[in-house]
Amino acid sequence: MKTLAKYFLQGLLYITPISVTVYVLYWTFIQFDTLLGIEYPGVGILLLLVSVTLIGWGGSSLIQLPFFNFFKNLLDRVPLFKSIYSSVKDIIEALIGQKKGFNKPVLVQLYEHSDIRRIGFVTDEGLELLANDGDLITVYLPHSFAISGQLFLMPPHYLSSIEGKSGDIMKYIVAGGITRVEE
Repeated sequence: MKTLAKYFLQGLLYITPISVTVYVLYWTFIQFDTLLGIEYPGVGILLLLVSVTLIGWGGSSLIQLPFFNFFKNLLDRVPLFKSIYSSVKDIIEALIGQKKGFNKPVLVQLYEHSDIRRIGFVTDEGLELLANDGDLITVYLPHSFAISGQLFLMPPHYLSSIEGKSGDIMKYIVAGGITRVEE
């Protein structure tokens, strides 16, 4: 009987992530189709993917056009919109853009004489914005199971580099250390 229970639980471990993924995708398809009033399943999400891709292509190949510059300048002039727009833009560029910002993973010793470490990313070594005298480095420490984190200014001797892909390390942090890193 114990063996049957063990196999049942093992089966749940295999089936649950796949089932949840399939359900979330199915639900997303249905929601987009319902929102757009389309009768054929999956066409709404296909239209969304094509639209986002076309906007990305248009934005990258037509960025010099006055319309895009006008829109960006308009957002840069309105105080609240400027803060939101520039913050979201910088975060997206740091995560998936060409100038990735989370590319220097480090182990961080938060306190003197402590054996406890956190995993973070060096985001700025110069600190020109804060008129730093060069003895502090900006380190971002993401939270697990969240899209938030904390920003610390730290002396370099509290940091040690981590070898590995930044994306895998970020995935490891966000998943609370329970994810597997692909070889």
